[in-house]
Amino acid sequence: MEEEKVTKAQMLNASVAPEDFDWDAFESGSDIYGTSDKKEIQAAYDKTLARIDGGETKEGEVTAINKREVTVSVGGKSEGVIMATEFRYNPDLKVGDKVEVLIESPEDKKGQIVLSHRKARALKSWDRVNEAFEKDEIVKGFVKTRTKGGMIVDVFGIEAFLPGSQIDIKPIRDYDQFVGQTIDFKIVKINNEYRNVVVSHKALLEAEQEAKRAELISKLEKGQVLEGVVKNITNYGVFVDLGGVDGLIHITDLSWGRVNHPEEIVSLDEKIKVVVLDFNEQQKRIALGLKQLTPHPWDNLDPNLKVGDKVKGKVILIADYGAFIEIEPGVEGLVHVSEMSWSPRLHSAQEFLKQGDEVEAQILSIDREARKISLGLKQLTVNPWESIREKYSVGSKHKATVRNITNFGVFAELEDGVEGLVHISDLSWNKIKHPSEVVSPGDTIDVQILDFDEANHKLSLGHKQLTTNPWDEIEAKFPVGSTVEGTIASVSDKGAQITLEGDAEGFAFNREIVKEDGKPAVVGETLPFKVVELRRSTRRIILSHLRTYQEIKEKAAATEAETTKKAVKKVNATVEKTTLGDIDALAALKEKLEKGE
Repeated sequence: MEEEKVTKAQMLNASVAPEDFDWDAFESGSDIYGTSDKKEIQAAYDKTLARIDGGETKEGEVTAINKREVTVSVGGKSEGVIMATEFRYNPDLKVGDKVEVLIESPEDKKGQIVLSHRKARALKSWDRVNEAFEKDEIVKGFVKTRTKGGMIVDVFGIEAFLPGSQIDIKPIRDYDQFVGQTIDFKIVKINNEYRNVVVSHKALLEAEQEAKRAELISKLEKGQVLEGVVKNITNYGVFVDLGGVDGLIHITDLSWGRVNHPEEIVSLDEKIKVVVLDFNEQQKRIALGLKQLTPHPWDNLDPNLKVGDKVKGKVILIADYGAFIEIEPGVEGLVHVSEMSWSPRLHSAQEFLKQGDEVEAQILSIDREARKISLGLKQLTVNPWESIREKYSVGSKHKATVRNITNFGVFAELEDGVEGLVHISDLSWNKIKHPSEVVSPGDTIDVQILDFDEANHKLSLGHKQLTTNPWDEIEAKFPVGSTVEGTIASVSDKGAQITLEGDAEGFAFNREIVKEDGKPAVVGETLPFKVVELRRSTRRIILSHLRTYQEIKEKAAATEAETTKKAVKKVNATVEKTTLGDIDALAALKEKLEKGE
């Protein structure tokens, strides 16, 4: 005990003078220091420790790592634990690395410092993002998840958008393969107002590809054969990866034959050999060919084929002007629409053929240098126009089918390849405004051959010629000078339309419809009319009501005059037999007769 006291005294004497030592306090076990001494010692101790304040950002050192947590020291004996998920953007994290952390609280319920790496990054993320954008730096980003149109990437603690088109140079069919990966990116767009960041991985690949392309193009030669992989297929061609550099095979350079879509020839990811057709160092474009690696089909075409030979083939393309027939793979011939049928009515190839039809044709011309063949189909059938006059002589009667109606007439087909025109003037004896008033497409009508044009394969037909001309009946029924009964149908400035018996119509000028009482006839009145004139050319019957009563008056007056003339003549003949005494009486009688009394 004594030894212990000496030891303590010695320890105390090291910092306190003997005359100032408080032995009473020491013996009673109370504080051996005064209040002022205690505060000084506390202050000295505090200086040996790092001060930790909440809300402060500090640089810490990673001291331990496990699957769930990362332990970070922020100075002295102050350590905090951070969830490992906050470092998943950096899979290369190791003990001893310096990391930024935000001190959320100097102490939690367990007495530990509460740290956050994610929040510390967020505080400085926009500065870093803008700096990287301005300096065109390459940044690392962690692909968190897939979203509509692309991916969400963690860059410096900020969620950036990676569009689907900016993931890779080649089209990506499976986005999920990138989730959870840390990839290099380039920041391509920033909107500080809305805190939006857009990144691109494709931009890095394109820069790398551009360097490879320049190197490859510098070594290219026309005619050089290369091996590549089909990277993309479009409607107009195929993109081939030549080892980091793309070239295009246009659809016309895939096959010597006609190709509707490149998928008929190649498939995605297929390895193929191609030949370099052309390249442009400035535009960095490479034109490739596939068909050029095989001989041209025309080189293998039968050398004995000649004009007049028959060939078989398949319709592979139809246009309005004709159809292309493939007679051998890569060898096509054109059948012009005019060579499909003897019928002049055929105006479009679609009316005669359809794609996929197997046909037989005759070679009309062949040009091996220009690699062109003209074919004909109608040449393998009998030409009906060779014996047209024998079968369809002028004046002969036939039945025909109405195929087409125009404003000027009707095209009627007598047989396949033989067609004629019935002009509107030869369609009906009556005046019509349009042929559709008389016939419809598909109708069968009687026709008469009126004329020929063998050179142009045209026939002139008549239909009305085989029907009775109604004007023959009208002329017989309403002869000029006859009186008929008619009803006023309408009245105009020029005259009146008169309905006659049998639905015939006549016309009377306004002065010819004045009645005997001096009043004009009105619509609906039925009156007698005199047939004044029959105009066959215009098919008009000219009538007059005035003449029906005017002629009666004139006839009565003429009859009365004739009677008076005869009476006077009789009196004169008997004058000689009269006596002188009767002269006065006879004179009085004559005067009365002359006056008509």
